[in-house]
Amino acid sequence: MSFDDTIVAIATANAIGSISIVRVSGKDALNIALALSKRKELTPRYATLNTLYDSKNEVLDEALILYFKNPFSFTGEDIVEFQCHGGLAISSLVVDEVIKQGARLAEPGEFSKRAFLNGKIDLTKAEAIAKIIEARSEDAVKLLAKQLKGELVEFVESIREDLLFMLAYTEVNIDYAEEDLPEDIFLQIEQKLQKIMEKLHDTLNASRRREGLIEGFKVAIIGKPNVGKSSLLNKLLNFDRAIISDIAGTTRDTIEESVKIGTHLIKIVDTAGIREASDVIEKIGIEKSLEAVNEADIIIALFDNSKKVDAEDKKILELLESITDKEVITVLNKVDLDAQFDKSVLFSHIELSTKQSINPLVQALEKLLDNNSSTEGMTLISKRQVSAVEETLGYILQANMPLQTGELEFFAHHINEALQHISNITRPYQHDEMLDVMFGSFCLGK
Repeated sequence: MSFDDTIVAIATANAIGSISIVRVSGKDALNIALALSKRKELTPRYATLNTLYDSKNEVLDEALILYFKNPFSFTGEDIVEFQCHGGLAISSLVVDEVIKQGARLAEPGEFSKRAFLNGKIDLTKAEAIAKIIEARSEDAVKLLAKQLKGELVEFVESIREDLLFMLAYTEVNIDYAEEDLPEDIFLQIEQKLQKIMEKLHDTLNASRRREGLIEGFKVAIIGKPNVGKSSLLNKLLNFDRAIISDIAGTTRDTIEESVKIGTHLIKIVDTAGIREASDVIEKIGIEKSLEAVNEADIIIALFDNSKKVDAEDKKILELLESITDKEVITVLNKVDLDAQFDKSVLFSHIELSTKQSINPLVQALEKLLDNNSSTEGMTLISKRQVSAVEETLGYILQANMPLQTGELEFFAHHINEALQHISNITRPYQHDEMLDVMFGSFCLGK
């Protein structure tokens, strides 16, 4: 892959719509646009309505042409956008003609990659762009928009600044012992170290809680066979997605569907009834049910009001007691039938009938989703960012002991490693940055 090439791609969804945008980026973008429009020039940042022609001089479409001259564009290169009439065929014809003029089809994410390499965006913004396209809730969009505005960059820079401060003063103490240093310098370092540890720890915890907000919350429906799990799924979806019957074990595999609850698009998983399996296929289905429980953010546990509590119900209750890191909504279904279930075994629950209204459950689910969707505070949005912060925190924790014992070389080593890892989130750390702090703060080399 060469970044000297001019690239083209359809920038809008691959579907029928009112407008379809074809984006071209690279050194030949302007010449290609002039060839297709038969114009002699295009004014930067000015929308021009023009007919587009192919190489045989046949009309392709009438489109708006926007030209962004480098470096004042998303990629930092010349960019031309053709805003064509919506449709699958028209935009594809324009792309084909652009390729005939010397461009090539862009690789996935290549426009953003060029923007990053040309210094137009940093890694945090590139990741936020990718995530915001896939956002599954309004709150996720708000949270990702904060990262687009540079919130994470500011967070990382503040930590880098404090770590550079610690490293610079430590190196001065090691190499230039005669230099006059503030008497409370190591107290300052210890205080900064503690604040950084708290900040990173809080950020990691908040990010783990909000992982479902970014990736989309996953809700698993569990219960013994015939409690109404598939009926509940069908009611939530408002159509018959799952097969319903009185035969125990009808659902033998997990069924996943997306549904909107309030402002959240969530993935609902209907699981096989959890019990002692009667055959190999059912056993596999139950194993998948338990996997779905582990992967879910929220568990909906169903019990049958019309049946007495049995060993299978108790097995579900034991499973719920073992769940400590997930939200659980307990539902007593089939309240339209004669009550046989001992409600005292349920600590807190919602009563309903899937044949009637499930509004109480929907309201409870929406409340839980809203409570887990706070956009306040810093949030890491990718596994790469989380890993970088975990590594940083690990080295800072290791640095604490040599600081207390006065082993400054070891302390400096751990702080240097912490700097390297936190900097991986935005921009690589250069050793010269620490030297700039040292020689900018002290009268060294007199």
